Amino acid sequence: MQTITTTTEMRTAAEQWRAAGRTIALVPTMGALHAGQEALIRAAVAKADIVVVVCFVNPLQFAPNELIANYPRSLVDDVALCERCGAAAVFTPATEEIYPRGFSTYVMEETLSKPLCGPSRPAHFRGVTTLMAILFNLVRPHYAYFGQKTAQRAAIVRKLAADLRFEAEVVVVPTVRDADGLAHGVRNREFTTSQRQEALALSKALTKACEMSAAGVRSPDRIIAEATHIISQHRRVRIIYVAIVDHVTMEPMREVVPGQSMLAIAVWVDEVRTIDNTLL
Repeated sequence: MQTITTTTEMRTAAEQWRAAGRTIALVPTMGALHAGQEALIRAAVAKADIVVVVCFVNPLQFAPNELIANYPRSLVDDVALCERCGAAAVFTPATEEIYPRGFSTYVMEETLSKPLCGPSRPAHFRGVTTLMAILFNLVRPHYAYFGQKTAQRAAIVRKLAADLRFEAEVVVVPTVRDADGLAHGVRNREFTTSQRQEALALSKALTKACEMSAAGVRSPDRIIAEATHIISQHRRVRIIYVAIVDHVTMEPMREVVPGQSMLAIAVWVDEVRTIDNTLL
């Protein structure tokens, strides 16, 4: 497995793989890999000839009140995991490799980024789309892999690829959960035992919503009200949003359409922000 640290090396390797007729899959991460991202890598390995895992803490995704220095890092373990999973390369550039001195060009998606996480993290998705445009140019992937947990990000990157004519197909992999229902995420390691119990409010709310939808409930208001009620019973959990949207367009839905509607939730568990969702 190659460990690539410069954009020149990355571009050269991608050109060689393309020239040899190899299919390339990109798995973009910020490192501190967990079981959910391991599932992305393994899915990509099963699909493509070459899998490139990016481990890069993207400064553009952080708001002024979000300290990038606090983001967990475990590069040695990340590289070992990627190798175990069968990745061909890990791309671990320094910040100045991606954003050299004087960098001042940004890519913005103006529709799908507005709802859900958009209002509470107004700069976040600009950081995502700018980095993804750079990675699409450097890695030239046929496929890009995202988890269902970050469904809004995946939808925005799919729109980016379509609008700017990148070849990459966005592939979404189901959320990986622990036995208690908590979705894997990099912030989970910050939870105390009691905070983790509080965070289970999300999976409880999603489970109840799926049960209601399966029983024929088609009113978004009813499902949102029940999910909100479940979460509000946990005193250390503060709701950012509970919404039912089209899983492709992120637009609010007036009626639950099975397979199309998604219940999305974002909360604070004390000072830890966490998200989750489910297709209904």
